[in-house]
Amino acid sequence: MGQRQHVSLKQQYEQYVDQEIENYKFSLPRPAILRIGDEAVSALRGRPQPEFDELVLCSEVDRIISQRLRIPTYATWRKRRLKLLAMYRTPEHWGLAADAPLVREILPDTDSRVLVAGVRQEGPVLYLAARGCQVTAVEENEEAVERVVTAASQVGLMSRVKGQSIGLNAWSPDAPLNAVVVTPAAFRGLTQEQRTRVIDLLKRATLDGGVHLVDTLVAGESGLTMEELRARYRGWDVSVVLDGAENGTFLARKSVA
Repeated sequence: MGQRQHVSLKQQYEQYVDQEIENYKFSLPRPAILRIGDEAVSALRGRPQPEFDELVLCSEVDRIISQRLRIPTYATWRKRRLKLLAMYRTPEHWGLAADAPLVREILPDTDSRVLVAGVRQEGPVLYLAARGCQVTAVEENEEAVERVVTAASQVGLMSRVKGQSIGLNAWSPDAPLNAVVVTPAAFRGLTQEQRTRVIDLLKRATLDGGVHLVDTLVAGESGLTMEELRARYRGWDVSVVLDGAENGTFLARKSVA
């Protein structure tokens, strides 16, 4: 998954301001943009020691647009952002139960790397990202990946989410994993040999103490049975959380050496 740099709140604010200004410029016809440029020139000429290089002029244009948009100060934005982040960290905000296996078993921090494979809903990905994880979302359906990435961008979590339109059988990690969350969709269409290869690869890539969740198992949907999972994870601490007669989540935790 590679190393992704942590983005500070100050950097997020600067990105927010830049994006708001660019969106405004894009929405205006050319004559309106030129009028703002004329206004910027007039403002610069009124200064005791006017400067007219391109960088200074662009900066003045951005300042004028910021005033028009009433973009909040960093202090105001930061207060709002921290309030939003606190809400994003609650599983209920993303439609997850407080006692869901993903919530209960994955204890994230800023160094945690999580793979979510077979992504069809953005909730689990964004919850983990909001909790500080670096999340890779893998799904063959390009629209599903785009939906997750767009949602992450809209809530300011894009720096912690990486989407890949690829099948789990063709994917391989480039950094150790702390957790793996898999839905039956990720295994659909794979042969038993391919499933075995995928699971063995993910097991090797997972750090000691790491957890694998095979979520929402539905009998016959993926061709993957509880018996096969138990066999594949022999030597790991395994359990099953049932949700109804046929649905359940298979949990496997890698023993600490």
